Amino acid sequence: MAYQLLILIPLSVEVQSFDEGWPEFLKSAEEMPGLIKESINRIDNCIYGQNFLRRVYSFTFEDRSSLENALLSPPGEKAGELLHHITQGNMILLSGEFKEDTLENLREISI
Repeated sequence: MAYQLLILIPLSVEVQSFDEGWPEFLKSAEEMPGLIKESINRIDNCIYGQNFLRRVYSFTFEDRSSLENALLSPPGEKAGELLHHITQGNMILLSGEFKEDTLENLREISI
């Protein structure tokens, strides 16, 4: 079962300094062992409810153990320090199981 680290960046983070520091963070994050894929969601519209997020980043690992090892690795620790610096500690980190499926596969299952 894949496992994800989600980084939620609230609207209150000063975006210019964040964007300036992001490449250095990403370089370290991409060196974490076991990283399978990464993605970004730049929030530009709140369809319903009250939005407090500017961006959502996800980093996917094979399993929880891989994620934990990655975070404790030298690149993971450096990435954590950089992230804390560029957000002034104003972020939310979440982790959990990650599942995804294609619409094509879902249609086959329901037949």
